[in-house]
Amino acid sequence: MTRALRSILMPLAAAVIAMIIGAIIVSALGYNPVQVYGSLISGAFVGSFNLGNTLAGAIPLILAGLGVALAFRAGLFNIGAEGQYWMGAIAATWCGIHFHTLPGWLHTLVCLVAAMLAGALWGGVIPGLAKAYLGAHEVITTMMLSYISILFVKYLIEGGPLQETGSTPQSPAVDAAAQLRQIMPPSELTTGIFIALLAAVVVWWLLQHTTMGFQLRAVGFNQRASRYAGIRVPLYTVLALGLSGVLAGLAGAVQLLGVDTRLYDSFSAQYGYTAIVVALLARNHPFGVILAAIFFSALSNGGQNMQQVSGVPASLTDVLTGLIVFFVATERLLPTIGAWFRRRRRGQHTIATPAQGGASE
Repeated sequence: MTRALRSILMPLAAAVIAMIIGAIIVSALGYNPVQVYGSLISGAFVGSFNLGNTLAGAIPLILAGLGVALAFRAGLFNIGAEGQYWMGAIAATWCGIHFHTLPGWLHTLVCLVAAMLAGALWGGVIPGLAKAYLGAHEVITTMMLSYISILFVKYLIEGGPLQETGSTPQSPAVDAAAQLRQIMPPSELTTGIFIALLAAVVVWWLLQHTTMGFQLRAVGFNQRASRYAGIRVPLYTVLALGLSGVLAGLAGAVQLLGVDTRLYDSFSAQYGYTAIVVALLARNHPFGVILAAIFFSALSNGGQNMQQVSGVPASLTDVLTGLIVFFVATERLLPTIGAWFRRRRRGQHTIATPAQGGASE
């Protein structure tokens, strides 16, 4: 099996097996699996409203998932996409309620660029420099910064400078001219879908067809060999985390400008954390991220219809997500275990051969 075919089939097999086990669980609970999955699929894809909302929910997952996948390809575990997502949303909100004199397209562009810069700084400067020059593990630094960004949002909208006048802790709505346009009303799908698809193409081209992408992948594959080859590992460590933050920050901006239009406590819906699972299922391939994001968005949106039609708790979708992660991890673990057993057998054979030779003499 070729590597490319394996990268496509194995995650797909993990998802299928997880769905089969989910069907067994549903059946054991006394529900009809066909009705349950039928309601899930219809709630996610049947009708322009459901399809549009599924694609809309996939947009932030695509962008944040691309950021996580890019960091993974560079050998870095950016678990702080959630915090970078929030920082991007903060920057987009601030720009969206200011700069009223700008034309609509330019106002939107300013919001998007500000969000990307905020995400880059939050992901690249502190975690990247700490990793590159102090050896601090990026899992710890990015995770801690996520908590800081979430609490920073609470400060801003709960009595802080971004709170709208009134009792509800939320920011003012961004200018209508800066908001992304709906393309499948009355669903929430906006022109942000084109931004997400373009981002996937750019990340694929960057990784596969540029010197920078080759060096990022080389650092992720083997830092010592990369350093020996003259690649500046600290620079590409900071760059990888910074670019990852760019995409996560862009996810926050697109969600805010396209769907929520204002900042409030429940704005995120844990997109930054789900993006890690999306990248894992996609095996860090940019185009695979698109499919994985749509799949998880379908689970989320279809789960609501599944609960209403079949009576199954919507939390079943969380069970399916956990099963998918388990089988993806198992698929990656099996080759490692197999290689260990092969090395063990070769080692035993090597040890046994001299003894047999000595006995024959």
